[in-house]
Amino acid sequence: MNKVRIVIADDHILLRDGVKNLLQKEWGAEIVGEATTGVEAIDIILQEIPDIALLDLNMPIKNGIQVIREVREINPSIKCVILSMHEDPEYILKSVQAGAMSYLLKNANHEEIIYGLKQVYNGQKYFNSTVSEILIQGLSNQKTSDVSLENVLTQREKEVLKEVAEGLSTKMIAEKLIISTRTVETHRINIMKKLKAQNTAELIRIAMENKLI
Repeated sequence: MNKVRIVIADDHILLRDGVKNLLQKEWGAEIVGEATTGVEAIDIILQEIPDIALLDLNMPIKNGIQVIREVREINPSIKCVILSMHEDPEYILKSVQAGAMSYLLKNANHEEIIYGLKQVYNGQKYFNSTVSEILIQGLSNQKTSDVSLENVLTQREKEVLKEVAEGLSTKMIAEKLIISTRTVETHRINIMKKLKAQNTAELIRIAMENKLI
């Protein structure tokens, strides 16, 4: 089995080493490059073509958002993730607009960081409840934005939402998607929280208004 290949960019060497050790020990990842500035990050990422580029937001010369924009302009297939201490809605919105598939907080526990990166590695976006709430609040404060509520939901959550809109029960959805009923319930709860819906009828209304179904 091939190891996931990751480039880490962070100008704080102690934090970078900590993340590196975590990914190697807990996931068996191969760190194929490290950078301390945005310019170094771009060069290494485009040279190594990693599975994931894990980027700090604040780096010398070019920040993480600028790195994502430049990397994805040249190679849109590269999966970029921001790992930051900032919970500012503007940073989160701009990161997602630039193409970040996840925005992880540095105060998150190790399990969540690994889980989020695994989701991204499998081609899905990942935003925990805290970031999702900030993202949705930021969207509601913007009249126009390149980000839609669709970006907040993972691919699996979109699939569950579609089946909920079709009127399928939790058991039926579980059977159709070949997952457990408990997993379906977890997805439904997360979808309700992310879309700020109080009940199923409101959930479907919000989904339709935002063209999620």
